[in-house]
Amino acid sequence: MMTFDRTNRSAIAEWWWTSDRWLFAVVSFLMFAGVLLGMAASPAIAEKLHYDTFHFVSRQIVFALLALSVMMLVSLLKIRDIRRLSLLGFFGGLALMGLALVIGPEVKGAHRWLDFGPLSIQPSEFTKPAFVVLCSACLAQWQRTGKPIGLIAGVLLYGMFAGMLMQQPDFGQTLLVSMTFGALLFFAGISMWIIGIFIAGGMGAGVLAYLFFPHIQSRVDRFLNPDSGDTYQVDRALAALHNGGFLGVGPGEGTVKSSIPDAHTDFILAVVGEEFGLIACMLLAVVFCFLVLRALHRSLQCPDAFSQIAAAGLAVMLGLQAVINMSVNLQLMPAKGMTLPFISYGGSSIIALALTVGCLIALTRKRPGARRKRPVR
Repeated sequence: MMTFDRTNRSAIAEWWWTSDRWLFAVVSFLMFAGVLLGMAASPAIAEKLHYDTFHFVSRQIVFALLALSVMMLVSLLKIRDIRRLSLLGFFGGLALMGLALVIGPEVKGAHRWLDFGPLSIQPSEFTKPAFVVLCSACLAQWQRTGKPIGLIAGVLLYGMFAGMLMQQPDFGQTLLVSMTFGALLFFAGISMWIIGIFIAGGMGAGVLAYLFFPHIQSRVDRFLNPDSGDTYQVDRALAALHNGGFLGVGPGEGTVKSSIPDAHTDFILAVVGEEFGLIACMLLAVVFCFLVLRALHRSLQCPDAFSQIAAAGLAVMLGLQAVINMSVNLQLMPAKGMTLPFISYGGSSIIALALTVGCLIALTRKRPGARRKRPVR
């Protein structure tokens, strides 16, 4: 029988003593919660689509088990293997995103998916963590050597990824990646005036996107002036949250949820609010806050700049995605089509997020004998 005492030199035992088990436990809890909440959110959608009642629930269980395996396997990797994986993942992901533009099916006016028989994947989901890690390596090199080549390489990586996202188009993911890249620049210690220029450029790009992309213009107009277009989905989400009140109407007792088109994906928080109340939504927010703060705390303990920047960037990306999804449900932002991490239904989303946390755990593992190098400025 395998034991996890400190004399055991196996890979699993080493992982047990050097990894942040809190991160693993919190993400496992979120996956378990996602399956349970899917039982409340997805049956009505499955019946509308003429599937078995628990079609999405059973698939989510499979996705969650696969995601746990991915997270565990990736968290066992060494730092150099994480870099290699990110290099392959980023450029492979860009190639698949380009392929989706050519042969991918059109879903709601966008080409974001690739179909492989009964399976569909969204390549951009897997490209995001690879981008953060690869960009962090470039920025850490710039920080270490002072030569601008690393910074220029990071900017080029961002431009390639953001440009491909806008081609799909996927404004929500572009916003998430842009905010994450800004955080990476901050963690790398870049001067605030350069960050200010980046923010100004992002605002200018947002204005151009509004002017030249009709679907973005439509969403922004409906957000600013609900009478200018169809706001049915967001209105139903708010109605569900209002119906749930503080304690909710009880598991399976929600009535408004059946009228929300994407109740099991983008608007699952509305289902949580209706059936389990505001208190459950607040609990989810607290869990996400703990996950991000714990990851940021661990990143500060990393002995090298690359691990610090990459771990902090991955944590911020997870937190921003949760904030954006919750804000859309509360009508604080225009609709983005973004999942709530580990809670919403979706194979690409949950497995890519598991890959993200696996990288995060691997980067923040304690490395005996490693001395702390130059800290992030």
